[in-house]
Amino acid sequence: MSRTPIFERWGRKAGVFPAAAALLLAFSAVVAAPAVSAAQTTAAPSRAAAVGSFADLAEKLLPAVVNISTTQSAPQRQQGQRPEVPQFPPGSPFEDFFRDFFDRQQQDQPQRKATSLGSGFIIDAKNGYVVTNNHVVQDADEITVILQDDTNIKAELVGKDSKTDVALLKIKTSHPLVAVPFGDSDAMRVGDWVLAIGNPFGLGGSVTAGIISARQRNIDAGPYDDFLQTDASINRGNSGGPMFNLNGEVIGINTAIFSPSGGSVGIGFAIPSNLAKQVVAQLKEYGKTRRGWLGVRIQAVTPEIAESLGMPAPKGALVASLTPDGPAAKAGVQAGDIVTKFDGKDIGEMRRLPRVVAETGIDKAVPIEVWRKGKPVTLQVKVGELEAAEEQGLLAANEDKGGKDKPPAQKATESLGLKFTAITPELRQQYEIKPDMKGVVVTEVQANSAAAEKGLKAGDVIIEVGQEEVRKPEDVTNRVQKAKEQSKKSILLLVDRKGDLRFVAIPLS
Repeated sequence: MSRTPIFERWGRKAGVFPAAAALLLAFSAVVAAPAVSAAQTTAAPSRAAAVGSFADLAEKLLPAVVNISTTQSAPQRQQGQRPEVPQFPPGSPFEDFFRDFFDRQQQDQPQRKATSLGSGFIIDAKNGYVVTNNHVVQDADEITVILQDDTNIKAELVGKDSKTDVALLKIKTSHPLVAVPFGDSDAMRVGDWVLAIGNPFGLGGSVTAGIISARQRNIDAGPYDDFLQTDASINRGNSGGPMFNLNGEVIGINTAIFSPSGGSVGIGFAIPSNLAKQVVAQLKEYGKTRRGWLGVRIQAVTPEIAESLGMPAPKGALVASLTPDGPAAKAGVQAGDIVTKFDGKDIGEMRRLPRVVAETGIDKAVPIEVWRKGKPVTLQVKVGELEAAEEQGLLAANEDKGGKDKPPAQKATESLGLKFTAITPELRQQYEIKPDMKGVVVTEVQANSAAAEKGLKAGDVIIEVGQEEVRKPEDVTNRVQKAKEQSKKSILLLVDRKGDLRFVAIPLS
């Protein structure tokens, strides 16, 4: 039976491991020894010829890598709740016996604790700052940092960030500490050697080696995914541990693996240091993140959208809607603009824009270049603060609540595999269209049409066609006919669905 590969973040829950580990180690000693000998006669010489030994580097770095143990209270039954008492005949003495027994058990039961293990590394020996993953310490009641010599130190949580899965701890001790610096993750190339050090399966400081297998991986873990991929062995308990270059600099934080079995298969992911160190700096200064905010909802630029807007090639981030009075709206950015540069940085694809904006200083005025009506336009925008916008509820909603399937019984115009008509009071009520919404409403979508493939539904409101407003069905058919006469392969629609705006490019052939 095949198993679906999954992404897993490696903080290890304790409990069953010690017995399983002993069995695993005993089995490895008996069965795996010949395989190790064979590997040593083949792979080891080529590795040694390439980089010599990692021993000196590992010896230098190991004292800076720590194990992290957390505990949290496990949920218990609420006071007064008890397991169901078995049913006995009325008046049976056993009923009172079982009830009294369960009550005593509940009173005597101690508070249960759940324990998990992970990894981390010291970045500031003087002040005792330790970096790890957010998911390693999330919801923890107590955090303990364990040094290489098994010294246990209680840690304080300085701050954490779920969007990048980074957390910062602080320890106070007279024990001498060893720190490691952040390196430049952007300088790492596919094929470069790396070392991963961590606490796999609670075994303590373990060193593995590998290479950078790929860069800029998006595994849908968060809005700023930009992972380094490595084949260095990463397992349960490695989460939060450092990935080093051969200069002994941290160029990544080991966070997740891709695995069909739950164990390492040579596909691990690390948060790049250039992203992590900015988050760490903000956590250190503010106890939380302070990210730049633009106030736009964006979508990817497909080849059809690029062609319909006269772009030479698909790139950038298409602005689907803007937050009223947000930074972008105040700067003059419009729905339908494609952001191609921000603060001098090229926006090659949609997902790069949120990270570039997030890394920009709050209240900083920067240039933003957009593609508008067939030519580039440069504007100036003053960057806002994402966290403040979240607190004020200013972020655009992305929820797709769908539409009703039954079309109204009235005359509709057909084009693009759609039936649409003018908005009437009855349609506003049926499809919950806002009173001030203007455009034409879709009443039916032809099965197997391009519009159906693009996800259009009855109840959607077409606001623009070819970046021109439409008020009646004839406007749509005229815009479509004009696009065909201009030999365009597709046409761009601006569609509203329950307040959620998006652009859809429909092929004309």
